[in-house]
Amino acid sequence: MRKKEWKAIITFRTTSDAMAFEKKCKEHTIPGRMIPVPREISAGCGLAWSAPLEERVRMEEFLQSQSTAFEAITELLF
Repeated sequence: MRKKEWKAIITFRTTSDAMAFEKKCKEHTIPGRMIPVPREISAGCGLAWSAPLEERVRMEEFLQSQSTAFEAITELLF
């Protein structure tokens, strides 16, 4: 079984917002991956971006610099 770690989970209102964000992250080598929204979180679409918690500030800055539409950033033991 995989060890649980604290993650920064970014949720999106629409699937297209999530997919656009994933593409931008890959282009800029931003750490993380697209995951199904954990059941502990409520979100508009079924996708979320999971990144190491220590990357949260970097993720927030990247979201602002790219003017990316997102719903929320949640810290979760995942």
